[in-house]
Amino acid sequence: MKVHKIGIIMNGVTGRMGKNQHLLRSIVEIIKQGGVHVSPTEFIMPDPILVGRNEVKLKELCELTGIEKYTTDLDSVMSDPAYPIYFDAQTTLRRADAVKAAATAGKHVYCEKPTAIDTETALDLFKFCEEKGVKNGVVQDKLWLPGLVKLQRAIQNGYLGRIVSVTGDFGYWVFEGDTVPAQRPSWNYRKEDGGGMIIDMLCHWRYVLDNIFGPVKSVQCRGATHIKERVDEQGKTYKCTADDAAYAMFEIDGPDGEIIVNFNSSWVTRVRRDDLLTLHVDGEKGSAVAGLRDCYIQHYSNTPKPVWNPDIDQPINFYDDWSKVPDQEVYDNAFKVQWEMFLKHVVLDEPFRWTLLEGAKGVQLAELGIKSWEERKWVDLVDLA
Repeated sequence: MKVHKIGIIMNGVTGRMGKNQHLLRSIVEIIKQGGVHVSPTEFIMPDPILVGRNEVKLKELCELTGIEKYTTDLDSVMSDPAYPIYFDAQTTLRRADAVKAAATAGKHVYCEKPTAIDTETALDLFKFCEEKGVKNGVVQDKLWLPGLVKLQRAIQNGYLGRIVSVTGDFGYWVFEGDTVPAQRPSWNYRKEDGGGMIIDMLCHWRYVLDNIFGPVKSVQCRGATHIKERVDEQGKTYKCTADDAAYAMFEIDGPDGEIIVNFNSSWVTRVRRDDLLTLHVDGEKGSAVAGLRDCYIQHYSNTPKPVWNPDIDQPINFYDDWSKVPDQEVYDNAFKVQWEMFLKHVVLDEPFRWTLLEGAKGVQLAELGIKSWEERKWVDLVDLA
């Protein structure tokens, strides 16, 4: 049995995303399954060391996961050749310096998004890693969500025909933290700490739209700070300086013509839809509605023919003519799927196209979304490649 043991510096895993998605549901699960199997006699085994500023939290994570190694001294592991991969899940404003330090030390870099809060910095990180000759990648997890995988296959199989429009709805009510504890960290609502709905979620929507429908060519966006004050983790009231909702439109160069996208993202909404994220896609031959795990489709042949009459109860149940796409395979955690791909990229040199350039594209859309809001106009994207 051939074992590729590979050390990973995991920085920022005491935070919500780093702990839950990357440590517990990805790296720990890969270790539990016996590594990433690349053949019946060969596998890749992660060897993580947990890095953070709070030693108490790091010890608790080690006890929870069975991982034995942790440190609060990032510099000491940056110089250790036993750890060729650096992973960053810190808050956004801490990311650029740490990524550059890792690349300078010869570490391959994998990090959360957004990679920065401005395009220039995000693009510079990609160029810096390329110049240092290290492999690099950015988290683009939603591409491997079961619902979006099913949607992609419906599109690829021609079920929807020429796509004309997409309506996206994302979000939920994030409690203010006074009577009910908040379910997101307080820095998300402070612009000075890198928070904001536009910089957070438009980075996601860039890679989702680019990969499923076609390249985004322009954006019109309106942000808002609906909740003016919240309560932080220490019980102190603070002023919200970042946007907590974004109302955006995008124009896409689809393979069969222009696609118009309307996308609302909000932490100030109460959910009455299929999931926390839904994409409603309309095409000439059919439509689809995809959530995180499920996808429903309606073909032209079983599309009902409504007649507008507000004087009677609606005789059509509009849910009846939709078919649920069945599970045709086992779907793994989306973060874990991409982690396995990146590990194979580093160890076996397998292709991996989700580089920091893709991360910069996401930041570009977010930055231009903010520009659109400030200038109250449509803004065109330029090709970063």
